[in-house]
Amino acid sequence: MGMSTDPQHGPKQNAEQKPAGKPAREARSTPAPNGIRHKGPLELRRKAAKVTMSDQTLLDTKGPGQFVHTDPWRVLRIQSEFVEGFGALADLGPAVSVFGSARTVPGSPNYELGVEVGRQLAEAGLAVITGGGPGSMEAANKGAVQGNGVSVGLGIELPFEQGMNQWVDLGINFRYFFARKTMFVKYAQGFIVLPGGLGTLDELFEAMVLVQTRKVTSFPIVLVGTSFWSPMLEWVRDTLVAEGMVSAEDLDLVQVVDDPALAVELVVEGAARHRNPNGGSANGGGNANTKGTGEGTRG
Repeated sequence: MGMSTDPQHGPKQNAEQKPAGKPAREARSTPAPNGIRHKGPLELRRKAAKVTMSDQTLLDTKGPGQFVHTDPWRVLRIQSEFVEGFGALADLGPAVSVFGSARTVPGSPNYELGVEVGRQLAEAGLAVITGGGPGSMEAANKGAVQGNGVSVGLGIELPFEQGMNQWVDLGINFRYFFARKTMFVKYAQGFIVLPGGLGTLDELFEAMVLVQTRKVTSFPIVLVGTSFWSPMLEWVRDTLVAEGMVSAEDLDLVQVVDDPALAVELVVEGAARHRNPNGGSANGGGNANTKGTGEGTRG
């Protein structure tokens, strides 16, 4: 009845309330008077400045959990993998990463080779880091346990792998290859590479690139099994070097042996040059080529 007998109050009151609420709504989506909007570390202008506040998005957003599949959320998961890896391995001590095929059959010569490599590394006071899976990885972890050493497995989420092998004492599972690969390099004094397939080759060539580009220095890489690795190195020499794709000196980044004891000896020597017991550089500097140029490739 108030609306019909006093028409000025209702409409007039609504007209006054609408302008009063309008600035509050515009403040949430329009840029500041100077045309610039700050959102965390971002500085936004023009159309990019028409965004809601981060707190508002966090507190107002309700509904299905699609956000856990977005890139910002993945960044947090990636960060957590690095944090967990660094935390778990920070006090590991001197270690060597051992690579090899997951398809190596227990009891085969290559499997027993892995066991012997792991055992001798442990007896030399080095922790053994593998991918934590079956085959040659399991063999090296088994050898580390037999040698009364530290056996580490860095697993990866794969559709066809059985998970961490039974000989791993300290196991970490990763979603992302690049986070896992960082741990293989950061906490190892060198690499020993057993016969393997695509994954092993990936790890081998990445290690060679890191040494070649001096991302890591004086980092020994030893291949075990001359009959297995020699054809690949011949191809590198006869094709890549011949075509000018790599330098002849790049072949000195790796050494090839058959004897597990010699493989461990070379890694121990390289690790001593790479890092002294206090964690500093053993020679006060050095470069990526100090290891290979004098020793060459051994058969």
